[in-house]
Amino acid sequence: MATAAVTRPECRTSPTAYGALTQHFAEHPEERPEHPHKWDVSRSDIYANNTWHPIFREMREAGPLHYIPESPFGPYWAVVQHKAIQHIEALPEIFSSSWEHGGITILNRLSEEELAETGVDRRELPMFIAMDRPQHTGQRRTVAPKFTPSGMAEMEVEIRQRTGELLDSLPRGEVFDWVDKVSIELTTGMLAILFGFPWEDRRLLTFWSDWAGDTELATVRALDEQRWGFLHEMAAYFQSLWVERTHDKEPGDDLISMMIHSEAMNQMRPEEFMGNLVLLIVGGNDTTRNTMSGIIHSFDKFPDQRKLFEQDPSLIPNAVQECLRMQTPLAHMRRTCTEDTEVFGQQIKKGDKVVLWYLSANRDEQVFEDPDKLDITRENARRHIAFGYGIHRCVGARLAELQLRVLLEEMHKRRMRVHVAGDVERVRANFVHGFRKMEVEITEF
Repeated sequence: MATAAVTRPECRTSPTAYGALTQHFAEHPEERPEHPHKWDVSRSDIYANNTWHPIFREMREAGPLHYIPESPFGPYWAVVQHKAIQHIEALPEIFSSSWEHGGITILNRLSEEELAETGVDRRELPMFIAMDRPQHTGQRRTVAPKFTPSGMAEMEVEIRQRTGELLDSLPRGEVFDWVDKVSIELTTGMLAILFGFPWEDRRLLTFWSDWAGDTELATVRALDEQRWGFLHEMAAYFQSLWVERTHDKEPGDDLISMMIHSEAMNQMRPEEFMGNLVLLIVGGNDTTRNTMSGIIHSFDKFPDQRKLFEQDPSLIPNAVQECLRMQTPLAHMRRTCTEDTEVFGQQIKKGDKVVLWYLSANRDEQVFEDPDKLDITRENARRHIAFGYGIHRCVGARLAELQLRVLLEEMHKRRMRVHVAGDVERVRANFVHGFRKMEVEITEF
């Protein structure tokens, strides 16, 4: 227990990231990004409208990677085949993740001219996923023990209890939003436990995650001050937890305490602290949240697979892998080429932006037969790369799999069938791939 009470800073909870972006483009329609190239898959409307499949299929048929000469994010290589992504991920020295080169999303680093124009200092958030070795290794090792098999076994009882209680509290005989009531609630609760975050304030984690993880919002200079204001509030709140934990007589096993007692992380600059918080919050929130929604949507779209799940719960672990493949909750990761090189016959120059479209790789016909169909008996479902591949593979992958497995097991135990029964709204973004809203109704099987 902490020996000193620390005052928590005041934190705003509005406007939402989605609301601010929507309002900005309504007031400034001329600022909507333009995408003249037919294969520029950085356009967010194809994900909001769920029309991305044929574009990526055409690109995969034409080859493993393609140069997109113009986009709102500048020129980039779009890597769309499974084998090409694995090849590039296996060469982290040539294809850097470092924030110093531009980091892990398609976003551009602002040029010195753009910075001068806006009149602000360079703002960047170093985080261990956006570092190369050796810095990446030390910081990742700090948090990794939380996500080992033994760590998972310790958390499973609590996850199962919370999941069961939530499912029992859901309304019957009426339509409700699965994203808000289940997906956000379960993942935000899990994050609060990981961080030792005050339970009553846990929805702040969702709010910050949405402001931090939206790539389109990050391109709108008019929203910079607001976005950074929210991120500074997040940092101040976590700083109060940090100060509190430094007074603990015994080190706790939450992520903040683990950072405090780690040589690789206890001397972080404020930007690095913020960066790693953003990584853990977006990584632990958006991904599992969107797959929890994706499972329900996929089962509704493929009722034969839902029936299989209902008849044979032993299929649940494989169903989790197949649903991760189908959803792919982060659509892309980005690398920057550090030297002139050749990949699959294409000449990539030093400094080129290389965007790995996991979304496309997980629908690659050369790896997955009939890839647009949900098949919970699929023998190679585990070959999906929804968690990435190589040294940057998601550190929390086991926890995500555990949460999804427990959700399906507890639904099955209650003979719960969830029907999509109203509006479905998808996230309008090229990075986070998921659902904003999904109206459902519960029956039994």
